[in-house]
Amino acid sequence: MAGNDGGRLTTHVLDTALGKPASGLKIDLFKVVAGDATLLKSVITNEDGRCDAPLLQGDEFSAGEYELHFHAGDYLRRSGADLPSPAFLEVVPIRFGMAEASHYHVPLLVSAYGYSTYRGS
Repeated sequence: MAGNDGGRLTTHVLDTALGKPASGLKIDLFKVVAGDATLLKSVITNEDGRCDAPLLQGDEFSAGEYELHFHAGDYLRRSGADLPSPAFLEVVPIRFGMAEASHYHVPLLVSAYGYSTYRGS
C-alpha cells in the first residue's frame, strides 16, 4: 500500500495528572517486521502535545505493524513530578497494526502511574 495519499499516522499526548497537553515529550516511531523493530523517526511534541506533522503520510505510509515509544519519564521529571528511581513509567511502548491506507490516530493519556490509549480520529 505504499504511495497511497490516503494513509497517515498521527498522535498526541495528554498529561492526565496536570490536565494539559504533554509538551516536549519525545516519541520514537518504529516499523516492526518479523519481530524486529527499526527506528523510522524521533519527534518532540509541541505546546499542544501534538507533532508538527503526521508521523507517516503519503509515500512514507505503508500497512504493517508499528510501535511508538513515548518517553514519559523524562517528560514527567521536567514537569515536576516526584518520581521514584527507577520511575514506574519510563518509556511507554505501544505496538499497533495499520491494515489499510486511512487515518490512524494513536493518542496517549499519561500520568506518573498509568496510561491509556485508543484508536482516535
